[in-house]
Amino acid sequence: MIEHRTGCTAILMISEDLDEVFGLSDRIAVMYEGRIMGIVDPSTTTREQVGLMMAGVSSEEAGATEDNEA
Repeated sequence: MIEHRTGCTAILMISEDLDEVFGLSDRIAVMYEGRIMGIVDPSTTTREQVGLMMAGVSSEEAGATEDNEA
């Protein structure tokens, strides 16, 4: 998966393992009950912020900065 990622190939990964998500992702989109709560950059977002988004809190309310490249 890492070889494909560095080769400019898009990869959709679905996981609730935050260590895995933060270790492999350039961008994280968090969904809750079918809605995208936010798309964030893992280098500027904490696991706590992503956890709040996974519980239905918007990225703004969680204090996460949206990834504007999304």
